[in-house]
Amino acid sequence: MPFAAALSNSRSLKSAIEETSRSIAEALGDQTPDLACVFVSHHHANEFEFIADHLQSALKAKVLLGCTGESIVGGAIECEDAPALSVWCAVLPGATLTTFHLTFEQTPDGLLCSGLPDDVGEHLDETRVVMLLGEPYSSPPQSALQLLASELPGVPVVGGMASGGGPDENRLFLYNQMIDTGMIGVVVRGGPQIKTIVSQGCRPIGTTFVVTKAERNIIHELGGITPLERLEKIYVDLPERDRQLVNNGVHLGVVMNEYQETFQRGDFLIVNVHGADKASGALSTGGLMRVGQTVQFHIRDADTADEDLRHLLERCPPAKATKARGGLLFSCNGRGTRMFPDPNHDAAVIQELLGPLPLAGFFAQGELGPVGRKNYIHGFTASILLFEED
Repeated sequence: MPFAAALSNSRSLKSAIEETSRSIAEALGDQTPDLACVFVSHHHANEFEFIADHLQSALKAKVLLGCTGESIVGGAIECEDAPALSVWCAVLPGATLTTFHLTFEQTPDGLLCSGLPDDVGEHLDETRVVMLLGEPYSSPPQSALQLLASELPGVPVVGGMASGGGPDENRLFLYNQMIDTGMIGVVVRGGPQIKTIVSQGCRPIGTTFVVTKAERNIIHELGGITPLERLEKIYVDLPERDRQLVNNGVHLGVVMNEYQETFQRGDFLIVNVHGADKASGALSTGGLMRVGQTVQFHIRDADTADEDLRHLLERCPPAKATKARGGLLFSCNGRGTRMFPDPNHDAAVIQELLGPLPLAGFFAQGELGPVGRKNYIHGFTASILLFEED
C-alpha cells in the first residue's frame, strides 16, 4: 500500500507516536514515505516541541508537515474534545515535493508575503496541488493565496488554518521543526493524480439572476429588481422547511464560470448575506460584487451539508477502481457535532462512499480550497484532497 494512516487517542505523546509509527510501518512495509502529515490536538500542548522531531525520526519521511487542531480526523473518526494524534503517509512515485515557509511583513507599500522558492513556478503543467497550513493569528491567508495565484496560476491550494488555541497557542510542523507563525506548505509536482473536492454545505433555491447594479459588497439589483424583492418572490413558493432555513440565514452563490450553460453544486462560491435594507431592498454580502455576475440564493443546515458532500463525492469513482487511494480532510470547526446530529459525519461519509481508504485531517479555523480555478478561504466547508495511485 502506498498510503497509510494511523490515529492514537493515548494521553501519552510517547505512546501515541509509538502506536502511529508502528501502524504506519506495518502498512507501508519497507517503503519510505515521501510525504507525512501530522495533526495533533491541544491535549498534547506541553509536548508540541517534540512532536515533529520524534515523528521524523520514527517515520524517516522525506517531507513532514502538519499542525495543531481543535478536533482531529483519523480513518472514519473525528476526535472532538479528546486527545488525538493522527499521522498520514504517502509514497508518491515520480512526484517532486517542494516545501516552503511563508512569512508576512507590513511595509510602507503594504503587506509583504514572502518565502516561496524562486523556481516554484517551473514545470507549471506538472504541478498537481499546493497543500497549505497556516497559523491564524499571524497569517492573512488572502495574501498567501494572491502570491500563489501569481506564481502558480490555476493550481489548486488545499488545507486550512490551525485551530484550537488562542494567540501564540497554535503550532505548525515542518520536517523536524515546530513553527509558531506564518504558513507552511508543500508543492506537489508530478506523481499520482490528485483530486480536490470543496463541499460548501449549501444547496440552491429559486433560479439564477444576473447582478445589474452593485457597489462593492452591496447588491442593489438582480435582473433590474431589488434582491430583497427577488428573495421574497422565491420565498412564497418554498416548502415550509426551506422557509425556516431562509429565516435562519440565507447565503448567496456566485457563479465561477459564466461560460457554462447550466450551473450545479460546485459551480458556486458561497458568500454570506450580512443583512438587508428594507427601505432600498439592497443586500449586504461577504464579498465584492460586480455587475454581470450570475448569482443564486442558497440555504444551509445539517441536511443540506450532508446532501452536498454526498453529491460531490458521488462524482468520484469508487476506491476499488484504482489500486489505492488516500485522502486528507480539512473540515470547518463549525461542522462536526456543532452542525450534525451524529459524530464523525464528514469522515464517515467519505469512507462510506469512497473507502476504505487511509484518511487524516483536522477541524480548521478557515478551510482552503478551489472553486472553479480560483482558491479561497472558506467557512463551514469540507475541503478534501484525494490521492490516486497510477
